[in-house]
Amino acid sequence: MKAVILAAGYGTRLQRDLAADTSGRFSHLVGSAKPLLPVGSCALISHWVRSLTASACVDSIFVITNALYSAAFEEWASDLSNVKILSDQTTSNEGRLGAVACLQLAVKHFHIDDHVLVIGGDTLFKEDFSLSKVRQRFSELQANCEDSCLVLSYPCKDEETQKYGVLEVGGDLRVLCMKEKPHPSETTSRRACPCFYALSRKSLPLLDTFVEEKKAAPIEARDAPGNFVSWLIPRRPVYVQEVSGRFDVGNLPSYVECDLYFREQLQNVDSYMV
Repeated sequence: MKAVILAAGYGTRLQRDLAADTSGRFSHLVGSAKPLLPVGSCALISHWVRSLTASACVDSIFVITNALYSAAFEEWASDLSNVKILSDQTTSNEGRLGAVACLQLAVKHFHIDDHVLVIGGDTLFKEDFSLSKVRQRFSELQANCEDSCLVLSYPCKDEETQKYGVLEVGGDLRVLCMKEKPHPSETTSRRACPCFYALSRKSLPLLDTFVEEKKAAPIEARDAPGNFVSWLIPRRPVYVQEVSGRFDVGNLPSYVECDLYFREQLQNVDSYMV
C-alpha cells in the first residue's frame, strides 16, 4: 500500500488570518504551508510520516504540493528516505489543479499500481484513530471484494452538516451516498467524512474517468477530494470506519486549537495514530 498526502493547497483562509493578527504571536507562520506548521513537537505532516512508518502499513509516502511550497517540502523531507515530493507546478490558488487532479497526477507520476491511502495534509485525528485498525478493516473488505474502498466518519452536530460532506450509511456500514454540505433537514445522518480514504488499486483508473467528466466544470466541482468519493460511491463498494473526531486546520483558531491539544493533551506521542 502507498500513501499520498495532499499538500498542494495555498491555505488562503489561514494566511488571511495571519495577516490580520496584530498580536505578533504567529508572525513566524506567515507564508508557511499548512502541513508544515508546527503542531506540538513537530510539523503537522511529520505526525503522519511517523505513524505511517511505525505502523508499517505503507511502503512509500508521496507528498504532492505546489511550486510555491515545493522547496520547503523538499527541505523538510531531505532526510526521510521513504518520502518523495512532487510539485503540481501551480503558483497560485486561482490556478490550482484541485485535489482530485493532484491525486491523479501523483498516481501517474509515481506509477502507482497499488492500494492508496489518501490523506489530507491539513488533517489530524483524535487518539482513537489507528492506522493498524484501518489496515485490518481494509484487508477484510478486500478479502470479500477487491473493489472495496474505505472511508472514515465521525459524528457532527446538526449545525455542522452544512460545513461537511455527510455520509448516509446502511446497516452493513456500506456507504449509500454522500451529501455535500446538506441542510440538517435534508438528511438524518450526522456522519461527517474527513479527507482520509483507503482506495483500492482497482478504483484508481476511475480518477481518469472523473477528471475527464469534470474537465469543463468549475474548479469547485472537482477540487475537494470528497467530490471524487461522492462520485465513486455508486460505482464501487465504499465502507465506513468510525472515529471520534479530527483536527482540520483551516484558519488560525483551528490551528491554535490543534497545536494546544498536541502540546498539552496528547497522551502518548509514540503510539499516536499507529
